[in-house]
Amino acid sequence: MLKPIALVGPTASGKTAIALAIAETFPVEIISIDSALVYRGMDIGTAKPSAQERAQVSHHLIDIREPTQTYNAADFVNDAQHLIAEIQACGKLPLLVGGTMLYLKALQDGIDDLPKTDAATREAIETRAKANGWPAMHEELRKVDPLTAARLAPNDAQRISRALEVWHISGKSLSAWFEEGANKRLDTQCTTASGTDIDVISLEPNDRAWLHTRIEQRFTAMLTAGFLEEMQTLRARGDLTPDLPSMRCVGYRQAWEQMDAMQLQGIHSQEMLVNLQETAVAATRQLAKRQLTWLRSMPERHIIACDSVDPTAQALTLVHSFIAKGL
Repeated sequence: MLKPIALVGPTASGKTAIALAIAETFPVEIISIDSALVYRGMDIGTAKPSAQERAQVSHHLIDIREPTQTYNAADFVNDAQHLIAEIQACGKLPLLVGGTMLYLKALQDGIDDLPKTDAATREAIETRAKANGWPAMHEELRKVDPLTAARLAPNDAQRISRALEVWHISGKSLSAWFEEGANKRLDTQCTTASGTDIDVISLEPNDRAWLHTRIEQRFTAMLTAGFLEEMQTLRARGDLTPDLPSMRCVGYRQAWEQMDAMQLQGIHSQEMLVNLQETAVAATRQLAKRQLTWLRSMPERHIIACDSVDPTAQALTLVHSFIAKGL
């Protein structure tokens, strides 16, 4: 049975291309670790693998939800654990690919022991958020759980709400719960009752400016590919709002805000494009920073410099060594 491997890294670090190269060399099926790729109709702004790329190797957990629906870490862990077992039963290697580090952390350390959702507590948090705004709730979270707060955007309502809920219910921070799960996993050196043992390959830049340039170039390419048209189609559905988790994804949130500004304030389309480019690129760089913060909390990861000469060859060597070690 082949042990799962995760290929992770900040946005625009080259995960998709390296994952496809791994798939050309080893018998793998890819499980997406990306909270945005689950949504149907959100293709360009999420840099979703193309139909041609997905035809090269089986991909899972892509296009499994409508943008009106939610999908959380517990959903991911449940889905991923079942998929890992199915892929292993076929004699293949489960390759988890993406940048939603909370999902990977939950899968590794387990979330079975986390407090269950409490409707009254969540309602109280959302009431305060409506009055004060999610940045204020993010600041509240920072005071009780600075590690989790550092990994979340100030407007990440769903995850801020859950982290505060865990704190209020249990008196213990979400990061403390995850640390306990990690310690259990390290003590057993194998799959725990709720966690999954995974070899982690992490793509991280030596030069942050290299990643920033890639982020800017990729967003420009998204605009050329029709991202605004994709947003117009989503808005035209009539059942989406900017408060939904899907529409709070980086890029989509900024596009929604700029389109609103163009309609309400009469901003010219060219000015809107300039504003969108600036705000979306800045937000994506902040996302990459938070992703790297998550990665630094994973000491067992195997780091490959994504801005080095041949990161693909390094990744293939690592995968070969992991497989050989498990045989």
